[in-house]
Amino acid sequence: MRALLVVNPAATTTSARTRDVLIHALASEMKLDAITTEYRGHARDLARQAADSGEIDLVVALGGDGTVNEVVNGLLHRGPDPENLPRLAVVPGGSTNVFARALGLPNDAVEATGAILDALRDGGERTVGLGLASGTPGTDDAAAPERWFTFNAGLGFDAGVVGRVEQQRERGKKSTHALYVRQVVRQFLGEPNRRRGAITVERPGEDPVADLVVAIVSNTSPWTYLGSRAMYTSPQASFDTGLDVLGLSRLSSASVARYATQLLTSSPERGPHGRHAVSLHDLSRFTLHSKVPLPLQMDGDHLGLRTSVTFTGVRRALRVIV
Repeated sequence: MRALLVVNPAATTTSARTRDVLIHALASEMKLDAITTEYRGHARDLARQAADSGEIDLVVALGGDGTVNEVVNGLLHRGPDPENLPRLAVVPGGSTNVFARALGLPNDAVEATGAILDALRDGGERTVGLGLASGTPGTDDAAAPERWFTFNAGLGFDAGVVGRVEQQRERGKKSTHALYVRQVVRQFLGEPNRRRGAITVERPGEDPVADLVVAIVSNTSPWTYLGSRAMYTSPQASFDTGLDVLGLSRLSSASVARYATQLLTSSPERGPHGRHAVSLHDLSRFTLHSKVPLPLQMDGDHLGLRTSVTFTGVRRALRVIV
């Protein structure tokens, strides 16, 4: 087997020594080319070259969810073709690692590498569905490039939090759960649309859902983790179905406290709920429109402001090692 290992040297939970150990472990089982990323988008470029070469059987992403997202977008730059594209394996190296953990992999990089090697020996793999976001025809964002996401996307409040976290990291702050919590509070205090939202969900053949403050799109469950605690916005979301949406139409102080409590106590059976919460399950295609430009995030990566995004749930998009 010939494999490409894409290594993010800035991965927050792995040291250079740990990465060397992982590289040697993988190289003992396959013909391995290990390349360290040097710029934003480099992982995408490497994966695209691997997909086009026809010579790579497996691409291993060593890093956080951002690195995984880049690799996935590189592999799928010509569209899904699970039978012919390289398979994907993920060694978690970020602060949260939602995609890897949703696949059932250990959150420790060394243990995950062992699990991947065991799966390769036993033929363990699955074909997962992914989300695809694109510009909406006839809108100001029509020319926005398509982008795949592995576990979630969001328009509005949660994307604003992601943007604030990225700003803090650019200033040298370490990505921690405490940092995220502080930015949630600051985003809430500065949120101009928290009483009446600007987002509308439009689905073919269905009435629109309007006046949402935030729309969280999930491709799997849980939505994210706070340390070891899993949080579920759309408990029914799955790699085997379409996309799910949780929309909130009000973010008053009381409702934020209620939703925060519901998130912290959420489970695979129940997520946030109530009069101002809307849950949509297994959608194949829908559009989020906004009356004003709002921040957009995918897999924890802030993508700037948008007024319209069309989402497609693509089943059986990519083979992954589990």
